[in-house]
Amino acid sequence: MSRDSDSSCVNFVADCRLRMGTDLFTHVWDPVVLAALAAGPQRRRALRANIGGISDKALTEALHRLIINGLTERRSYAEAPPRVDYALTPLGQTFAEGPMRALAEWIIRYGDELFEAQERTRSAYA
Repeated sequence: MSRDSDSSCVNFVADCRLRMGTDLFTHVWDPVVLAALAAGPQRRRALRANIGGISDKALTEALHRLIINGLTERRSYAEAPPRVDYALTPLGQTFAEGPMRALAEWIIRYGDELFEAQERTRSAYA
């Protein structure tokens, strides 16, 4: 049994909702792309320029994953030259305003402690 009535998992199998949720944070660039799109729809070139250090390949892969998960959408406009924008879907908006915002608030509050713990651990094992 992978799910019960309250959406928690008995076993952490592939269709477990908890795993589905945490998988949204497992790719380094996905939350960054979502955060950039929270400001509003953007063309690919602007999106890449707004995200420092992302390669074209990484952006392509992140957008693809986010579209598959229903968090972003690709909007094509019949113009000359053709224009394509990427935007958060309503589901993507709830993710950005919910768990991503909660994580941002947590890291603002506890980021120094997290960094200090990492430094202590590195020096203890060096």
